[in-house]
Amino acid sequence: MKKTFTKKGIISRRRKRKQGGAVLQPFSPAYQDGYLLGYEEGLKAGTASYGNYMDGTSIVIPTFNQLAYLKECINSIKAHTGVPYEIIVVDNASSDGTEAYLRSQNLGVRYTILEENRGFSGGINHGLMMARGKYIVMLNNDTVVTKGWLTHMLHCLQSDEQIAAVGPVTNYIGGDQQIEVSYQQIQDMWAFAERYSNSDPSQWRITDRLVGFCLLFRRELISEVGYLDEGYRIGNYEDEDWNIRIRLTDRKLAVAGDSFIHHYGSVSMKKLADQFEQTNDHNAKFYAAKWGNPHELVLRTKEIRRIENSTELKIYAYHLYPNYRWIQSTAGILYWLADGQKHRVSFVGEEADYHQLQKKAVTLSRPELRQIPSGRDITASSEQEITEMIREKNYILGLPEGSIIMVDSLNGNLEWFQLSQGKRRPFVTRYAAEYWLNDTDTVHTLSSQVIQTLPLGLPLIAPSVLKHPL
Repeated sequence: MKKTFTKKGIISRRRKRKQGGAVLQPFSPAYQDGYLLGYEEGLKAGTASYGNYMDGTSIVIPTFNQLAYLKECINSIKAHTGVPYEIIVVDNASSDGTEAYLRSQNLGVRYTILEENRGFSGGINHGLMMARGKYIVMLNNDTVVTKGWLTHMLHCLQSDEQIAAVGPVTNYIGGDQQIEVSYQQIQDMWAFAERYSNSDPSQWRITDRLVGFCLLFRRELISEVGYLDEGYRIGNYEDEDWNIRIRLTDRKLAVAGDSFIHHYGSVSMKKLADQFEQTNDHNAKFYAAKWGNPHELVLRTKEIRRIENSTELKIYAYHLYPNYRWIQSTAGILYWLADGQKHRVSFVGEEADYHQLQKKAVTLSRPELRQIPSGRDITASSEQEITEMIREKNYILGLPEGSIIMVDSLNGNLEWFQLSQGKRRPFVTRYAAEYWLNDTDTVHTLSSQVIQTLPLGLPLIAPSVLKHPL
């Protein structure tokens, strides 16, 4: 049946079909009027709500071949979550019947079935892109939540705007969140967890590190610090990476000591057997190459902010990106990043030249791009014309503003800087420098003594790798 929608209603053109000898009649005028009214009201409501989010929490659960744990996790959420929520399951190409379970059950769960295992980072990121809540929880599939778990964490998060993320305490994780428990079997856990059923703000504490088995945050945090880095394989270190970015932007991490979750612990990683050591080794090396000494980096950044008297200003990830760089959206829309603004570029030159600019550009996620203030649009026919239109004409140490500097430091290690607004801004590692630079960049060489005559500016970091952006 083909239907054409008009202002007067629905005009149906259908083949005549007989039922009990009678020819079916078109919809009555009253039905058409009612349908049109409902459609128009629905359109108004949908337009008005566009960009608004559910006044609740999206619980994102990546899973891979652990169906029994997943079922127990979902059941515990439904039994012990007293505030509005939605569950989003991202299946990383399981082969144990998880797909059939999600498709066949009336779970009240939103889900997606990926064609390949994208690991923890890739699975979480896909779920974050699906999330509709004002708050989001990353949750391992091998967890069992208990009474008050989410309510108490929400109270902690909402107690201080500077708190970016909150985690619970648990029986198995290590670090500041692990506590002593008195039970040995899961059936005995519930009696132990009863002591955490009441909110107790005296049990909240600020920490330097939260583990990604369960993390609660406001959805705005994705725009402020970016998605998880998909450069980490399968699992491990991606939560440490996210912690650093949160702390570099002067936000706090908190443990809600009045929220308890049982954690079986690394069940998916343990199944990797011989691959576990290889995966962990790769991720450890990637983490070190990306961040160097992250503890020192965080402390140094706080000190720079204090010296600049800028601790009251809110800082986002893009403040830690270099100046005068090409960036692009995941859809290939090109921007020139300059002085904390993105300038959309309309290129009227050769199409091949535009594609060359895209190859130089660093791809940022949509939330990050939206966070960067928009400057004036640029229409030009060449790269040189674009850079001359928007780039500062200042000189520092006889070199143009934005110049890239390589320094052979006193300890024999190479370091990279960008000259920006009278300061030297260090790339935190060689990886960060190479992420932003391309083969057409001119790199100047200065001595350590000369570069150190300039005050130190905010560090320059690499954004997250996104292998499967929507």
